[in-house]
Amino acid sequence: MAQWTSAVGAAQLARLLSSQQDRPAGPGSRRPPAYRALADGIRLLVLEGRVPVAARLPAERELALALSVSRTTVAAAYEALRAEGFLESRRGAGSWTAVPAGNPLPARGLEPLPPEALGSMIDLGCAALPAPEPWLTRAVQGALEELPPYAHTHGDYPAGLPALRAMIAERYTARGIPTMPEQIMVTTGAMGAIDAICHLFGGRGERIAVESPSYANILQLMREAGARLVPVAMAEGLSGWDLDHWRQVLREAAPRIAYVVADFHNPTGALADEDQRRRLVDAARSAGTVLVADETMSELWLDEEVRMPRPVCAFDPAGSTVITVGSASKAFWAGMRIGWVRAAPDVIRSLVAARAYADLGTPVLEQLAVNWLFSTGGWEQAVSVRRRQARENRDALVAAVRRELPGWEFEVPQGGLTLWVRTGGLSGSRLAEAGERVGVRVPSGPRFGVDGAFEGYVRLPFTVGGAVAEEAATRLAAAARVVESGGTAGAEAPRTFVA
Repeated sequence: MAQWTSAVGAAQLARLLSSQQDRPAGPGSRRPPAYRALADGIRLLVLEGRVPVAARLPAERELALALSVSRTTVAAAYEALRAEGFLESRRGAGSWTAVPAGNPLPARGLEPLPPEALGSMIDLGCAALPAPEPWLTRAVQGALEELPPYAHTHGDYPAGLPALRAMIAERYTARGIPTMPEQIMVTTGAMGAIDAICHLFGGRGERIAVESPSYANILQLMREAGARLVPVAMAEGLSGWDLDHWRQVLREAAPRIAYVVADFHNPTGALADEDQRRRLVDAARSAGTVLVADETMSELWLDEEVRMPRPVCAFDPAGSTVITVGSASKAFWAGMRIGWVRAAPDVIRSLVAARAYADLGTPVLEQLAVNWLFSTGGWEQAVSVRRRQARENRDALVAAVRRELPGWEFEVPQGGLTLWVRTGGLSGSRLAEAGERVGVRVPSGPRFGVDGAFEGYVRLPFTVGGAVAEEAATRLAAAARVVESGGTAGAEAPRTFVA
């Protein structure tokens, strides 16, 4: 019986391999043999999760044709991968990817680093800050005081606690968007919200238009749901969306859903202006596309001069086109898994009805904690501290990267939690691999793209500051030297670092 569970076509694998850009070899440096470069490329795709474990690879002849290399080169590459434990083969069943014993399985998204690794590894993979205290403790204490009446019920509230739904609706109304509680569903984080929306509107095989780049975990969620992703390139720098391109894609591809992050876009940090929001809503309405607006970063403006545009849903007064997703996880704490959906009442009813076959509801205690924050002013106080911390981290990281890696290019966003960095021609995938060896964990650009795009980028979140930010930049520079040398330079073992 074959051991593979999926397959990668020759053309697809060739596209993924071609995205792995390398800096031209410098004087005195030696390029690896063609078979070795091919084996390294496939191994890197497996380690990053861009080619799944247990995926059947193309036959040698097929891949040789797709890559315009000899079959001998492909055969030698496959043999090298088998020797290293990254490939298994069986006569009549083909060859499929694997990982050597003792290696962790690669993740397809951006999973948190295990706590036991934090002593020696600086984690720039997860764009999340520690909990703001004392507000977390106070919110939980307040929730415990409000819990007894709910403890006498069954505890399942598929639409969310009525008190929290009403509070979220009031907050939208205060922003100039009249909202009823019937337009709100509380979810288990923003991921839970978008998963529910995708299952309701975007069945297997449906097209979903996404910004390119976009948030890696959402892209993977949509892939797992069987969606056909249609990438739409962002405008240059931090200027938001390319509306001409969006109109063309919505008109020609007619996607069922479009997913956008208008407020301090993840990963680029771009902020779409009001005119862009209005025009995108109009284009989506004309195309019959459901526009999902992720505003989880909307409260994380970091510079005083920022004037936030109105929410995307403000340009859809009838409520027929835009579905808004919010969350406490970015602005407050990732461990507070409370999100919400704002949509037309009939959409909310459909989402709630479908929830009976998913998670039934969101934890009551956490909903009470968020409601306490909203109702007491604790939310505004905690988010203000969060902004100051993120701003200080951003400034420290920017200064450190500019000092240690002057050839890397980026624009400094005015909000959000991420810096989108062009790596001076180096492969982001190879930087991520080298970073693990020198003690800094960084996600490569292709995790945020479709079919291998953005190989020349990495994402750096504002999660560390001060001396830790300086050390992170030092380790990134060490990783860059490893990549520039072709991966042959010896890398020191990472030092234990205490903030």
